[in-house]
Amino acid sequence: MAGSNTGFRIFSCSGAVEITSRIAAYIGRPVADALTTQWPNGEIRVQLRENVRGANVFLVQAFGGNVNDQLVELLVMLDAARRASAERVTAVIPYFLYAKQEQKFRGREPITARLVADMIVCAGADRVVTVDLHQGAIQGFFTIPVDHLPTQGVMADELKQRGYYGPGVVVVSPDSGGVDRAMALASRLDCSIAVVFKRHPDSSPEHAELIDVVGDLAGKTALVIDDMILGGSTLITAAEAVLRRGAASVSACVTHAVLCGDACERVRDSVLDELICSDSIPLRAGAPDKIKVVSLARLLGDAIQRIHANASVSEIIGARG
Repeated sequence: MAGSNTGFRIFSCSGAVEITSRIAAYIGRPVADALTTQWPNGEIRVQLRENVRGANVFLVQAFGGNVNDQLVELLVMLDAARRASAERVTAVIPYFLYAKQEQKFRGREPITARLVADMIVCAGADRVVTVDLHQGAIQGFFTIPVDHLPTQGVMADELKQRGYYGPGVVVVSPDSGGVDRAMALASRLDCSIAVVFKRHPDSSPEHAELIDVVGDLAGKTALVIDDMILGGSTLITAAEAVLRRGAASVSACVTHAVLCGDACERVRDSVLDELICSDSIPLRAGAPDKIKVVSLARLLGDAIQRIHANASVSEIIGARG
């Protein structure tokens, strides 16, 4: 049919320019043209400058700056694509914002992650692609399909290239909640695991207090892993603890480098040899050289191509079903 538009378009929201460019380069398609700016009064202004009628549209947003403005921008982009008669609209959100507010920890608190999921669905998303959710149960907040991509394969390949594998390495979970993640990565790296037990005081929940460390660390290279780094307290406390327990050196690996407040300075001045993270969030200007970035472009690009082709996404992550 003349004028058919059954291909797909990949658009970048303003927070995801770098990672969208990498994804587009990997899959061999240009980033589609869109206007993303603000009106003089601060309201978000968006215009899709390409025809999307009948197309599969992928909107990529990363949350590394003013996350609330970036969230509204994503919602407005979703609405624009839906009103432009896109066949299917997928929100590609490598880092799912508000993920740490996935339950009520104290009385009269919201479940903000659920609220964000509702807004994304209401704005017009037909599908969501995300990476290393803080809690996998967040998938259940959505009434649309969610492709939850783990980064273990990408990170394991990078870590092996950097020499983090074998019996001389120990993967360290900085808390009891990350044990499954540590075990999965350790199996790929053929090494052992250790666990740091800590607690967050009610009076200061952003800080971590050490309770104990379990595992053989003597003389080994310790690799502390987590899904994200916010202020750095959890990772740095764990790193200091494993050195005190006899580790020869310590580095860290996280998926989402949120790095809020003075986190960059804390990492720079910490005992960590290096911090390896993904590009799910743009690295802040002035970040120390010890922070190394691994791109998720291939993982996300493969997922996008499979979604467009109605092929299995599970196959690229080694999942069953």
